[in-house]
Amino acid sequence: MAATLLDALAAVLLVMGAAFALLGSWALAKLGTFLKRVHGPTKATTLGLALVLMGSVLWFGTRGEVSLHEVLITAFLFVTVPVSSQLLAKAAFKEDPSSRPPPPPA
Repeated sequence: MAATLLDALAAVLLVMGAAFALLGSWALAKLGTFLKRVHGPTKATTLGLALVLMGSVLWFGTRGEVSLHEVLITAFLFVTVPVSSQLLAKAAFKEDPSSRPPPPPA
């Protein structure tokens, strides 16, 4: 019974992860400006991939095949995706300074 519940939880994580990855891909294709196109995949696709990897860890963990590959991939993505996104935004601001948002009111 417990294995069935863990399998169902793994399936839910996989489906939710696929939905977030699809949402991030849609944002990349449909949003208007460069900065919006960078923001969508950065948030949604990273969360989607993390959910898929958690589902994979759960599914393989219930079968006694513990692997740290998924954990290392998740850690690598959570470190590299925000950095690359920030570098892309900085490059866009340097290319077109008028795209920079106004400073917040003091």
